[in-house]
Amino acid sequence: MSEFIAFAAEHLPTILSALPITLGMWVLAIIIGAALGLLLATGRLYGGRITYALATTYVEVFRGTPMLVQMFFIYLGLPEVGIVLNPFTAAVIAIGLNSAAYQAEYFRGAVRSIPQGQMAAARAIGMTRLQALRNVLLPQALRRVIPQWSNEAILELKYTSIAYAIGVSEMTSKAEQIGYKTFHFFEVFLLVAIVYVVLTGIVAQLLHVLEQRTSIPGVNR
Repeated sequence: MSEFIAFAAEHLPTILSALPITLGMWVLAIIIGAALGLLLATGRLYGGRITYALATTYVEVFRGTPMLVQMFFIYLGLPEVGIVLNPFTAAVIAIGLNSAAYQAEYFRGAVRSIPQGQMAAARAIGMTRLQALRNVLLPQALRRVIPQWSNEAILELKYTSIAYAIGVSEMTSKAEQIGYKTFHFFEVFLLVAIVYVVLTGIVAQLLHVLEQRTSIPGVNR
């Protein structure tokens, strides 16, 4: 035990030096996923047949293929058609696009959980469909979706570790480098696992507080 503590004290700073990169990827990917997911959900709920078909195809393709394949396609495949991205940008886009497919379903389910009579009532007082969605349905839906959305946010934090496969120098990459340098792979990956447990625990607690503060009496509780 004392040997592991000494190992952690020596190498934890190196792993944590990559924490800003890990958190940066996570935050940007979550923002991309939420914005695009909301658009996809709206398209599936209120778009015409073509919009519905395009949004549904997007969701099914990104949910039906591994994120690592999507990341390799964006980083290694797109240069063949003239689109070259650095590893960090490619990872953020891949994680964000993948997350959008899942977040779209969370948002769609939350909007559908609201009685459709509210849309009819908003239209009856003169709101357009877009105004009713923005001012009546979405504020309620965003509060209802937080428990499901929290799971996605935590998953995305763990998915950032995949970015090491295309050369992003995030925490898992640092751990691998330490492992090859010291040949203590058990200790170093146990250490990085502990760091992720702590991070996801903090994020889960913060989102739980947000969920409690925005809960709708009689719905979320």
